[in-house]
Amino acid sequence: MGNTMQRAFLGIEIGGSKLQIVAGDETTAIVERQRFTVDPAQGAEGIRRQIAAALPALVTKWKPAAVGVGFGGPVDWKTGRIARSHQIEGWSEFDLGGWLCELTPLPVAVENDSNLATLAEATLGAGAGLSPVFYFNLGSGVGGGLAIDGRIYHGRTPGEVEFGHLHLDKSGTIVEQRCSGWAVDRRLRALAVECPDSLLARLIGSTPGGEAKHLRAALDAGDAAVHRVLSELADDLGFAISHVVHLIHPEVIVLGGGLSLLGEPLRAAVAEALPRYVMEVFQPGLQLKLAALGEDAVLDCWAENSCGCHRDA
Repeated sequence: MGNTMQRAFLGIEIGGSKLQIVAGDETTAIVERQRFTVDPAQGAEGIRRQIAAALPALVTKWKPAAVGVGFGGPVDWKTGRIARSHQIEGWSEFDLGGWLCELTPLPVAVENDSNLATLAEATLGAGAGLSPVFYFNLGSGVGGGLAIDGRIYHGRTPGEVEFGHLHLDKSGTIVEQRCSGWAVDRRLRALAVECPDSLLARLIGSTPGGEAKHLRAALDAGDAAVHRVLSELADDLGFAISHVVHLIHPEVIVLGGGLSLLGEPLRAAVAEALPRYVMEVFQPGLQLKLAALGEDAVLDCWAENSCGCHRDA
């Protein structure tokens, strides 16, 4: 396809553990991808250095019409200003849209990453043809979004549908503290210490970090303790999702993010837990699906959203 694409776009996904910059076209076909690991110790400035180093060459090569950004945290989508990141220091009140406009002459649109993933799944993925669609992602953090009739629901800025910040109890424990990738990693590390001869402990080895990636192998091997971790995770999610069901009663709930790559064991466990917390009149009927677009859900939606530029905001 090369440089002959009639209309190209650049998409940037900024999360708590990864940064992706891609080039693609209006069909959402990705023709080039650059992926970077985020170092939390470097803060937002470290991520901005990574973007500033990679962006000029991509602009020159693909001559995009616009840049779309999915950011992992609450944003003012009308102006491109970041409210804050719950994972990385240094983003609060940063004018990301304006900063990107200084790096490139292109129109720039900034949106919450979960909102973009929600819209992508509602129009192209597991929620296509259904409404309302509620999406939540289990990544380094936990986010959520709502699409109604193919449009993102926006509440009062900044931010909306902060699923990860729903309380699980009156003490202040929130979903993100128990259900994020980092939270599951922490549980599995503790479990490996308790059971040093287990398959999980052998898989984790002496290198900490990303323990959740070993969860499926341990489950398939029949590790009872790991099954308990999955059951506890699913019960927390079922309780949190019940609040969404009672407030919105969506036609489908889509489970995405890195932990959703665990697949059917996670979906089935959450589907089993959810009815315990939902009133009888709403049962059965609710669909709970795995995201169809995987980790590219945020980026698959940038072309459609790049029209909302913030150059003059």
